[in-house]
Amino acid sequence: MRRRSVMVAELRSADVDSSGPARAEELVVLKAVEQRVLWLSTAIIDHANRVRPNPTGLKVGGHQASSASMTSIMTALWFHSLTAEDRVSVKPHASPVLHAINYLLGELDESYLTTLRAFGGLQSYPSRSKDPDPVDYSTGSVGIGATAPLWGALARRYVEGRFGGAGTGRQYSLLGDAELDEGAIWEAIQDPMVPGLGEAVWIVDLNRQSLDRVIPGIAADKLHGMFAAAGWQVLTLKYGHLLEELFTRSGGGALRARIDTMGNPEYQRLLRCSAGQLRERLPGNGSTAQSIAELIASLDDASLLAALRNLGGHDIGALMDAYDAVDDTRPTVIFAYTIKGYGLPTEGHPQNHSSLLTADQMTALADRLGLNLGHPWTRFADGSAEAALCTKAAKRLRRPGYTLQQAPTVPTDLSRAAPTGTGNTQQALGRVLLDLTRRAPEAASRIVTVSPDVSSSTNLGGWLNKVGVWSPTERPNWFADDAETILHWREQPTGQHVELGIAETNLVGVLGELGATWSRWGQPLLPIGVVYDPFVNRALEPWSFGIYAGGQSILVGTPSGVTLAPEGGAHQSITTPSLGIEQPGCVTYEPAFAIDTEWCLLTALGNLGKTDGSSAYLRLSTRPVDQTLAAVPTDPAARERRRRHVTAGAYRLRQHEKPVVTIAAMGALVPEALAAADRLAALGQAADVVCVTSPDLLFRALQARRGLSDDPTWILDQVFPLDRATPLVTVLDGHPHTLAFLSTIQNVPVSTLGVTKFGQSGAIEDVYRYHNIDTDSIVTTALDLID
Repeated sequence: MRRRSVMVAELRSADVDSSGPARAEELVVLKAVEQRVLWLSTAIIDHANRVRPNPTGLKVGGHQASSASMTSIMTALWFHSLTAEDRVSVKPHASPVLHAINYLLGELDESYLTTLRAFGGLQSYPSRSKDPDPVDYSTGSVGIGATAPLWGALARRYVEGRFGGAGTGRQYSLLGDAELDEGAIWEAIQDPMVPGLGEAVWIVDLNRQSLDRVIPGIAADKLHGMFAAAGWQVLTLKYGHLLEELFTRSGGGALRARIDTMGNPEYQRLLRCSAGQLRERLPGNGSTAQSIAELIASLDDASLLAALRNLGGHDIGALMDAYDAVDDTRPTVIFAYTIKGYGLPTEGHPQNHSSLLTADQMTALADRLGLNLGHPWTRFADGSAEAALCTKAAKRLRRPGYTLQQAPTVPTDLSRAAPTGTGNTQQALGRVLLDLTRRAPEAASRIVTVSPDVSSSTNLGGWLNKVGVWSPTERPNWFADDAETILHWREQPTGQHVELGIAETNLVGVLGELGATWSRWGQPLLPIGVVYDPFVNRALEPWSFGIYAGGQSILVGTPSGVTLAPEGGAHQSITTPSLGIEQPGCVTYEPAFAIDTEWCLLTALGNLGKTDGSSAYLRLSTRPVDQTLAAVPTDPAARERRRRHVTAGAYRLRQHEKPVVTIAAMGALVPEALAAADRLAALGQAADVVCVTSPDLLFRALQARRGLSDDPTWILDQVFPLDRATPLVTVLDGHPHTLAFLSTIQNVPVSTLGVTKFGQSGAIEDVYRYHNIDTDSIVTTALDLID
């Protein structure tokens, strides 16, 4: 255990003087740093909105109040508790506080302080990939940034256990109380993997406000119980030392009960009162009103106003004690009561979320803090105790550099004979992974698969039996001697498969962090997540955010479409084929045959774990398909040419001397396209057939041809040459708009077939007919175009 552990439900700050002069001096210096952080974060937002020229008049925005409620929490954390191995996810609206701290630590040049939300400047929310200063986790997507350190802890343990170099360290999440409304939060804390992650520490900024209002009942006790039931240590910082001292006086118990039981809106309203008004309102109308009135009568106005605001989340000493009391054997959540807008004229106002201080208010704040609004970026004077503290913290937090290990070489072709008989693309996934363990063991050693309780049903069983299940500690396999057990569940630190509970958000959260290890510790992994394709949309937003944050991974959606006919509309996926076109940092593939799957998967693996890498999405099917339809060339050069076409986005599967129509098909619908071409030929109408493996790459090539990108364009010339332009029929098991753009390559008439309505249970033939993607529909559509 790195720090001392205590089992407590609530921490209270002791009086400053009781800790001795050294502690008191440290607190004075930290308080001065906190005030400078408050000023800088407020001024960063002020400059962006009030000072920087804004010819469009469009609101720039920023969150001065949300930043102010975090200044104490973050000051105590960075300037007292953090180590170089710790990582912190900062709540989105507190990004100016992070930049202010990095500025004081010498990690951000002054020139950037005027660039909040400007092009190329400081981002609206912390961005690991776009901000110029150190950011551990990208946030901004509520709930996703908060949970990321849990998966970061898992990824760190995986890397440290297999390769070393990831060290130790806590993983902090700083989040607002309203963020606890997000389902992703509760999916994460309940996952079976999480209770063992003792390095995870969440600090909840409990300011009891959301964007538009004071939250009437924050139900803190309920939240405490939910975290405790999930196995977390729960620490509460409700009151600071001023209030705690008042509570010990005559009438103090009544005052505590009065504040404890009053509703959030009433408390917030009291923050807006003058001292005179507070003396009238705070005692209330109950039987204890007289004793409370007598107690506060002993205080001068300044002390009374300060005491009401003295919550635990703004008491530096209480925060330091809480950080030192974290139990590193289990996750910890610290509920820190705060005031939104603390220290600003807008503090406690129910509409202060996006309000901005006026010029007069900024001037008054500068005067109160002894600063100059005309020179807002003043650092602490050399030789001062505050400057010395900043220097000491910067030295403590300086991380050693790392050498980026080169990602393993992944073969582009396993050189196996083209499959014969029937098979499906989902089966090919598991077979390729097993083949890699034999033919490219170094690359296979870097692969880690993740699934939400669907490993066996998505054909990962053989791979799992080979490499084992990852667990921080070895666990007994109680079914090892059961002869009827086919899936061998060996849980051990050397395993390469991570099995999570049934929550797609958690799956892609882990994928994002496993895919970022190359940039965190220089150790590239090749993560593959497998999920039922109908649920990819549920996972898309957090997966996208992981890509934005620098994570590189492969997401496999299988089985897919209405081709899983007996499952009906509940398990269909319509929009997923176009996701890769719409998702930055990702290439999408939908192979039709096993050999296509192999080539696409190997290419995707080869693009992971590097500075210019890319994520990938593979949409696979369980439909048995005659593999000889792929007509894979036996000549080595011709085979390689086919492979290059497959991994570039498309290849010609049938080619006639004088075609009158072209059928472009994708995935499970290729057999119908070929059957339709045969029937059209029998009618004297020659049809070319193009097998599309990546609409994403074809679209990029088309954009490049128009001068909008620098992607290669050669695939268009070879698969869709202008001298073979004919009317075009597109067909896929998904929304037809996915392939509609293909007609613009040759500027030809087009009819698009696909799925546009909810599915029905039934045989494939019936379901395809229902959606007009069967062979008859393709033939009819082609004849209409020819005529």
